[in-house]
Amino acid sequence: MTKLLTLIGIAALCVVASASAANGNGRPYIFRGELSSVSSTQLAMKIEGGNHAALRVLLGQSQDQTFTVGSGTEFLLWQKGIPTVVGPGDLHSGDWIQVTVRAKAGSSLTDVEANAIGIVGDHVNEPNPPKLPLYLYVGTVDGPQAGGHIALHVKAGNVRALRTLVGQSADQTFTYDDTTIFLLWQGKVPTVIDPSQLKAGDRITIRIRAPFRSSLTQVEGTAARHVGDHEPGVQATATIS
Repeated sequence: MTKLLTLIGIAALCVVASASAANGNGRPYIFRGELSSVSSTQLAMKIEGGNHAALRVLLGQSQDQTFTVGSGTEFLLWQKGIPTVVGPGDLHSGDWIQVTVRAKAGSSLTDVEANAIGIVGDHVNEPNPPKLPLYLYVGTVDGPQAGGHIALHVKAGNVRALRTLVGQSADQTFTYDDTTIFLLWQGKVPTVIDPSQLKAGDRITIRIRAPFRSSLTQVEGTAARHVGDHEPGVQATATIS
């Protein structure tokens, strides 16, 4: 019976996804993060990541964004790998969600937000990462970064991160990809930026989730989840003299 229910759930999801794709034109813009509020017309969220198209339209914008809920928007609540169609009233502030909006390639953030959301996937809790230890590195860069790599002069970090640097140089190169979010903090307001906008001497924090007791090579080969420029309130528990 459980297997049958799972198959039915997957089939239902495929139907919903197919219907969304059929009704929407253009490419998918996928945003991931924490739900702030939702109604029958709007959904507000704090964006923590997304696909390449989504992060590109967020450049220079705040993490806090509001999207349009339409009559065709589907809400899916995921529990134990099985999706259930629900209403906006079944979602709660703080839930980890994934929002998919279809819009033309090259659309602005305003254009994307004006298009009705296709699917909202509510996973309640952020999938997987909390199960993996955090490796936090704090340091400076020499200037803009590109090519999927960040050259960081490490000055501090959490104990787990600095243990990987024992016997190693303070100058290390970390990895990012299309899902890595770069944030520039000016006061208490973060805006999304491109790695090419980092400036020489900027104080950078890099957060990577990797298995326990990963080597420096393994950590550096894992794409960072979050890169902060002048991020306030970072708890670096150790420093490099």
